[in-house]
Amino acid sequence: MKILDRYLLRQFIQVFLICFFSMMGLYVVIDAFQHLDQFSNHAKENGNLLAIMGKYYAYRSLSFFDRTSGILAMIAALFTATWLQRHNELTAMLAAGISKFRVIKPLLAAAIVVSLLGVANRELVIPRIRNELMRDTKDLSGIQTRDLETRYDGQTDIQIGGEKTVALEKRIIKPAFILPATLARYGKQLVAENGYYQAANDDHPAGYLLDAVSTPANIDQLESLRLDERAVVVTARDAKWLEPGQVFVVSQLPFQLLASGSAWRNYASTGELITELSSPSTDLGADVRVAVHSRLMQPINDATLLMLGLPLMFSRRNRNVFLSIGLCLLVAISFSLVILTCQSLGGLGMLRPTLAAWLPIMVFLPVAVAMSQTLRT
Repeated sequence: MKILDRYLLRQFIQVFLICFFSMMGLYVVIDAFQHLDQFSNHAKENGNLLAIMGKYYAYRSLSFFDRTSGILAMIAALFTATWLQRHNELTAMLAAGISKFRVIKPLLAAAIVVSLLGVANRELVIPRIRNELMRDTKDLSGIQTRDLETRYDGQTDIQIGGEKTVALEKRIIKPAFILPATLARYGKQLVAENGYYQAANDDHPAGYLLDAVSTPANIDQLESLRLDERAVVVTARDAKWLEPGQVFVVSQLPFQLLASGSAWRNYASTGELITELSSPSTDLGADVRVAVHSRLMQPINDATLLMLGLPLMFSRRNRNVFLSIGLCLLVAISFSLVILTCQSLGGLGMLRPTLAAWLPIMVFLPVAVAMSQTLRT
């Protein structure tokens, strides 16, 4: 790595870290003061206030990085370019025969690394801590109840419902499962005191264990219900691992869809989204398909955004830092609004998911390529 590259990368990293910690610090201060009472009440029973707040916002810093990494990389690159112009360093580099494109190469490389770190954070880290991210300040312990979003299992046509959910225990309070006509041999409903999601093991596939079943009353004497020669509603009569009053309902519908609704996809990896889209038990909307394609396009979007801002910065003769950054941010806001509009139209079914993800690139990428020609002169 040459001296010029090290110099530019050092400037880029400094600006990026300053911007990230400044914005994150502002978010923490505003949010913490709004929810200080909840933190204090939780600290009375569970330990040190600063430790609780530190853990809470440490998790949220990863989510904050996921949302802002692209725009922060562009801001860091633009501030670095503006700094070179403001102190006449760019003029000296051009006089030495160094092209503008050679100057921005380390900035492009750094922005690509930030984009890849954002991808790794979204695909590997956030899915592992999503339970922490989905808690708000009213549920710091994870034991508060949440509303349950009733859903159909697309594979068995069973409607899975109930009163509330407890995320930490993967528990449904007072579950009420509505059986289709093909499975309604001893009634249309399965009602119990509690239901627990259980992953697949040697005894059974994935599904929900209903405990203290009240409807039907004689569940222990009834035989299991089958669909296409496959047991779907398993009773204690046919399964020795079930206790009296229990019944097991086979389902590939994950607990997160019931407890989190549409919010679950914000913290799921792309692989998990694709798996759920291909699962016959889940009937996900077009917004999830748009999210998958948009995630695949995110690194290209970040690169396009950067190539829209840098040429605009280098072509300006005005060395006012704030005016230059403001102009580039205006371009970034316009680009982001087009992306959000296309994603919204795709989620409503007015655009195909692939087109909703690709349309902003189809519009802005030719513009970015044309503008980048000024960097080669």
